[in-house]
Amino acid sequence: MKEGIHPAYREVVFQDMASGFKFITRSTVNSREKIKMEDGKEYPLFKLDVTSESHPFYTGAQQRIIETGRVEKFRQKFARGGKVAETAPEAGPDQPSTKDSAKNAKGSAKA
Repeated sequence: MKEGIHPAYREVVFQDMASGFKFITRSTVNSREKIKMEDGKEYPLFKLDVTSESHPFYTGAQQRIIETGRVEKFRQKFARGGKVAETAPEAGPDQPSTKDSAKNAKGSAKA
């Protein structure tokens, strides 16, 4: 390999900030922090938000999204007395209903 163009490949400690879990592996990641491990050596430290030790998929702590709450919110928002609220206004005695005007529009389209 050509000297001076590749990043340093060295042992680095990765620490899960949620669980405190630490592991050592080789990496080229840059880090300003250092940590002294049980073996007495000092390694660069890279902090992680999530690892396999804290991710819900790997820990088995997955939570199902409860759909019933969403359905109830929808029903409360758009329903009156258990029936879906009508969006079209009621036709008065001197106005044709929307159903009649829709039938007339279909009939005139056929002619």
